[in-house]
Amino acid sequence: MSRLIVGPFNRVEGDLEVKLDIDDGRVQEAFVVSPLYRGFEPMLVNKPPLDLLVYAPRICGICSVSQSMAAATALAQAQSLVPAPNGQIVANLVHGVENVMDHLTHFYMFFMPDFTREIYATEPWHKAIHSRFAAVKGLAAQQVLPARAELFHIVGLLAGKWPHTLSLQPGGFTKIVEPHEKFRLKTILAKFRKFAEQTVFGDDLEHICSLQTRAELDAWLGEKGPNNSDLCRFLYLAKVLDLKSLGASCNRYMSFGAYQQNGNHLFKRGVVAGNGIFELDEQKISEDVSHAWMEADQQPRHPYEGVTRPDGDMSNGYSWCKAPRLDGQICEVGALARQVVDGHPLIRDMVAREGGNVETRIVARLLEIALVTRAMQQWVDQLKLEEPFIVHGEMPDAAMGAGLVEAARGSLGHWLKISDGVIENVQIIAPTTWNFSPRDANGNEGPLEFALRGTPVRTGETDPVAVQHVVRSFDPCMVCTVH
Repeated sequence: MSRLIVGPFNRVEGDLEVKLDIDDGRVQEAFVVSPLYRGFEPMLVNKPPLDLLVYAPRICGICSVSQSMAAATALAQAQSLVPAPNGQIVANLVHGVENVMDHLTHFYMFFMPDFTREIYATEPWHKAIHSRFAAVKGLAAQQVLPARAELFHIVGLLAGKWPHTLSLQPGGFTKIVEPHEKFRLKTILAKFRKFAEQTVFGDDLEHICSLQTRAELDAWLGEKGPNNSDLCRFLYLAKVLDLKSLGASCNRYMSFGAYQQNGNHLFKRGVVAGNGIFELDEQKISEDVSHAWMEADQQPRHPYEGVTRPDGDMSNGYSWCKAPRLDGQICEVGALARQVVDGHPLIRDMVAREGGNVETRIVARLLEIALVTRAMQQWVDQLKLEEPFIVHGEMPDAAMGAGLVEAARGSLGHWLKISDGVIENVQIIAPTTWNFSPRDANGNEGPLEFALRGTPVRTGETDPVAVQHVVRSFDPCMVCTVH
């Protein structure tokens, strides 16, 4: 048995290390380490409640709008406030743009460059993949970065700036959309859709969204060919490298529900465990700190009662990340989880046949680009410009509120307690906190630690490429993790 420490990982927001115990060329055990502490939760204690809107988006420069959405939702619940319908649509538009751009950035800038590594140099496909997906310098980046910037104009138009917008409020959105701006939104989305159809998918979005089974996806790839689009290129690599055999999921998936409107979600809220589909019981969420560098607690706590007291000398600790659990069990979160919970036929079929893995995680993220782009076009049409975009309410001196949303990487929750007119406690569980958690008091591994078991390590590798593929399929954002 040998020990290998991989890290710090490049192309990751924040710091990440993974300690691997390796025997007979495969990972036997993994320990995921978040080595940087930031401390936003204690920072917010005794602040005015609305300060959460200022601090929360600064947790992360990638999913800033997601943090704003969670904060605003928690504050709205504390005020018993229902956002104005127009405001909810605009919030969903801004959030949708951020999430689509996150999926796009992850695929082109974080995930695909790993296939250009020198270890693959003898593969017949390497030269073409390197030319297209080399980090920053590849041909794909020259197409993707301008398209990404164009779509981000929507955030500038509606939110004023990104990251750290203050336009998103508990009662809706401060921006009032004018008729000419509605037309501009439609124009920007139409242009991005054309890019996605030509470059990412090589097909119209309706056809991509309508694929039902693994067999249909394979037949589509056979018809289009491996060089038809970047999705095709990925599916070809996934086949020749057998990516479905890497990064096995724990087979428990959770979603807080994405893009709420009129009491419903575009992607449903719920839990899938094994073959069962369950309603989400938020009261069964807890955080365990038995293997985190935190002051020891006797029991896992629900976030409303959560405590964040760092202790770098905690003997059992090996990460600043706490261990969130649902009813004592680990859950995978992210695009794969969202689409399994929502019931998209293609993702459900792939998971039923092969389980959650590196390939299905990436397919789910690309599928969401198509699904959310279509939804955003519909949301713009639903705006009623003559109606309010925001409503206002009074902040009570004592209240509680939970803001449960879906960032690109998965389920994000803010739990807020207000007492004597100020914040008594805020606890935040980010998607990477779920996926990259350490072990809990019962010895249960976090989802990534579980997924890394059995991953092959080639002789002489100090930065194992298969480990990279598994880690990046979860898309870590460590600054959110150690908030």
